[in-house]
Amino acid sequence: MASALEQFVNSVRNLSIHGSFRELYDVIIKTSDVLVKNVQHLDNVLETLDVQQHSLGVLAVLWAKFSNPNASLPDNLFIQAQEFILNCSVEQVRIAPDLFAEFCHRFTNYLVEQKSPIKGISLLKQAIIRLNYLSDNQLTSIHADLCQLCLLAKCFKPALQILDVDIVSVCQEVSNTNANSPQFDAKYFLLYYYYGGKIYLALRNLDRALYFFEVALTTPAHAVSHIMLEAYKKFILVSLLLHGKVQQIPKSSSKVVMRFIKPLSQPYNDLTNAFVTNNSAELSAIITRHSEVFTRDHNMGLVKQVSSVLYKKNIQRLTKTFLTLSLSDVASRVGLPSPSDAEKHILNMIEDRQIYAMINQKDGMVVFSDEPNKYSGPGVLKSLEDELMLWMEFNNRILAMDEEIQVNPQYVKKSAGLQEEEQPSKSTYAM
Repeated sequence: MASALEQFVNSVRNLSIHGSFRELYDVIIKTSDVLVKNVQHLDNVLETLDVQQHSLGVLAVLWAKFSNPNASLPDNLFIQAQEFILNCSVEQVRIAPDLFAEFCHRFTNYLVEQKSPIKGISLLKQAIIRLNYLSDNQLTSIHADLCQLCLLAKCFKPALQILDVDIVSVCQEVSNTNANSPQFDAKYFLLYYYYGGKIYLALRNLDRALYFFEVALTTPAHAVSHIMLEAYKKFILVSLLLHGKVQQIPKSSSKVVMRFIKPLSQPYNDLTNAFVTNNSAELSAIITRHSEVFTRDHNMGLVKQVSSVLYKKNIQRLTKTFLTLSLSDVASRVGLPSPSDAEKHILNMIEDRQIYAMINQKDGMVVFSDEPNKYSGPGVLKSLEDELMLWMEFNNRILAMDEEIQVNPQYVKKSAGLQEEEQPSKSTYAM
């Protein structure tokens, strides 16, 4: 073992015994280059350290090992990371939240490269618990890693446990001992909402998916990131699926982003313009023209769903004009290839309660009817009560945040300074 590594081990042991974890963090930052340059000897270092007693030291070693994962055996590396996440000292890792988060990012990248994302899902859930000590409503950068692994593994339930919780604060992940340690990277904020939107989209929760894509899109920024661009493309498609038109983007959005993001998404703008004309033939022509772009963006499946929604939208328009139509008439008016395709769409819409109709199989006629009273029954009252409780909770949370701001020393100091500037000077009274 190199002498520099021996000094590192001695420092970890001595400072851990005396509980000088903040001082130990400074030592780790200064010796990080030494650890990275001696990756081949780090297994020997781990054998001399205890995961529980020397968590900060083990964290530094694993952080360095995952900077060059090819230097270790894959199974051995995963087992070491697993043992650390499950058994590390919470008190120690919270001294170095930036280092712990970066270790989790590298661990995630390693699992993605190994094509074993499902192996890290439960471990990252534990990592979030260890770093997220304020509340379940606090966002950490590890949230994005967990969502990425759940997406790749097609295992969405663990991600929903964090996605269904409304975020009210962001963990800064700044060490108390190092003022120069990086704060929460905006990339992970955007990725959390982008991956979250994709997960909700896979589960057909379009309302929630649209909200997540909107948050990613409207995050304050001075330039358009690739994540925001991809979120905007999916925002357009989900809006068309859910509302039949593109939802208006809030005015609070960055003007720079809105100015440049639309020209970068021209095929999707063409798709929207064709959709609002209600012309199925024109929409099909746009899809054919830009099929290569939609396929490259992995959005062709959504685009085909948009095409199907247009057929349903046109069928809904027929219900406002006609009481009875033959299946062949429906097919010709909405642009479907055959009466059997029209029957299939109508049956799906009846099942989803998008229209109310009956099909006479004998003569191939469709009879449309009015929607029954949807505001009757105990279910409506229960829904109203749930909505009321939700908004009351939201109001209480806003009041608590307002009170926290009012007693914030920085806010009080700045507010007092503004009041002093507004007061007239003594010379004014003298005049």
